Amino acid sequence: MSQAKDGSKVKVHYTGKLDDGTVFDSSKDRDPFEFTIGTGSVIPGFEKGVVGMATGDTKTITIPPDEAYGHKRDELIADVKKSHFPPDITPSVGQQLQMQQPDGRPLNVVVTKIEGEDVTLDANHPLAGKTLTFDIELVDVA
Repeated sequence: MSQAKDGSKVKVHYTGKLDDGTVFDSSKDRDPFEFTIGTGSVIPGFEKGVVGMATGDTKTITIPPDEAYGHKRDELIADVKKSHFPPDITPSVGQQLQMQQPDGRPLNVVVTKIEGEDVTLDANHPLAGKTLTFDIELVDVA
C-alpha cells in the first residue's frame, strides 16, 4: 500500500475544530477533499499531517498558527469612516465585504467593530491566530 508523499494526489475526509471543540469545516457530507502534496494548495501543517499516511489511515493533528493561517496582523486592520461606504451599504458587525485594492485585486474584509462614525475592518483570514485540530481520513493516494 503506497503512502502519501511529495507529489502524491490525495483524497481526504476531514473535520476541522478550534481549541474549544467548535467545528469550523468538514468534508464528511461532501466528496473527499482532493489536493496534490507539495503544491502549496493547502496550509503547510495539513499537508505535513497527511504525508506518510496510507489509504484507510486516520489520525488527528494539531496545527499551530505558524503552520496554518498565520498570526493576526495589525496592519490588516483599519478604521474607515461610514461616509466612505457606498450609499447602498450599511455596515454591521460580522458583515463580510469585498473591497478593491489599489492594484485592482479584491480584498475580503469583516466588519469587527462600529463606534459612532468609525467602522473597523479586518482583512485577516478568519482563522488567523488560531490553533487548528483536524481529524483526517486518507481515502485515496495516487
